[in-house]
Amino acid sequence: MYRGEDQMTNWLEKFQDLPVTAVSDGLDKYNHLWPTIKPVKETQKAVGYAKTVQIPPGDNQLVLKAIREAQEGEILIVDAGGYVDRAAAGDFIMGLAQTMGFTGAIINGAVRDIQEIRDLDFPVFCAGSTPAAGFKHGHGSINEPISFNGVVVHPGDLIVAEEDGVVCVPQDRIEKVYEKAQNKLKKDEEREAKVLGDRAAVVEYLDGQLNK
Repeated sequence: MYRGEDQMTNWLEKFQDLPVTAVSDGLDKYNHLWPTIKPVKETQKAVGYAKTVQIPPGDNQLVLKAIREAQEGEILIVDAGGYVDRAAAGDFIMGLAQTMGFTGAIINGAVRDIQEIRDLDFPVFCAGSTPAAGFKHGHGSINEPISFNGVVVHPGDLIVAEEDGVVCVPQDRIEKVYEKAQNKLKKDEEREAKVLGDRAAVVEYLDGQLNK
């Protein structure tokens, strides 16, 4: 699925050092997943290669199968259709994913055992929470393209998730997006150093923007 273990790990480390906002800029402000998907623990960040799972509402059997097939550097991406009346996972399932080496989990659906998931110190992003457990019928698919908010996530795409949101970097654009994101971040840092804290510089900047 990936281009080589060393290169795979290298990209994960590089994107771990970039804020998700910079990655969004590198994507020209596209490829954001549902804005309702938020971290269970606000300070956490997750970067990994997508292992995709699509499940019907409330049926989490294939989540277990995907966890069993975990590969190094993967992040678990579960499309439960935004259904939040029954959980796609709880703390035990997320603990299984953590133990098998996933870098985190993104769930377009609900989880339960919120405090226990926080205690795992495992990055989990979801659309909501519920006390109701899911079923195990085994319907759905694994490692097929899935859609979030009109964004198609393919297996192996690079996912970056923080409190600001979740973005998907297509496999064939990873290097280009990283370069653009890094350049934008550098420009932003230079602008902040030049403008912030200096009232005259702020006025000059604002006038320049308003008079365009």
